[in-house]
Amino acid sequence: METLVTALGPVFAAGLAVQQFLELIGPWLEKITNDDDKKKKMFVGLISLVVGLGLSFGARLYVLNALGASTPPIIDGIVSGLIISGGTEGINSVMKFLGYSKEKEKANAATAKGNAGEDAMNEMT
Repeated sequence: METLVTALGPVFAAGLAVQQFLELIGPWLEKITNDDDKKKKMFVGLISLVVGLGLSFGARLYVLNALGASTPPIIDGIVSGLIISGGTEGINSVMKFLGYSKEKEKANAATAKGNAGEDAMNEMT
């Protein structure tokens, strides 16, 4: 799990950078969209997607590869770009999923260990 967190660290940093970049250009976007929230949201989405894809392909930040999936680089780059464009929320969703997976593995290991202990006790009697 630590290796996975280390592998996804740069993706998290890229998502944070996208989020901070959007915060910086927010006032400028408000000015050019004349405070139209729909237009601003559209521009924010497009800018974050372009920056996310640029970081994904430019820095080769591939999330699916880090998760162990063997997908073509173009697909991994697109998915990673979408995750990065979500800012910290995107990578937090991936980390939450990994946390759930880890808890499920622990529960399965505990169940298997309990079953093995019962089997051993049954063989002794």
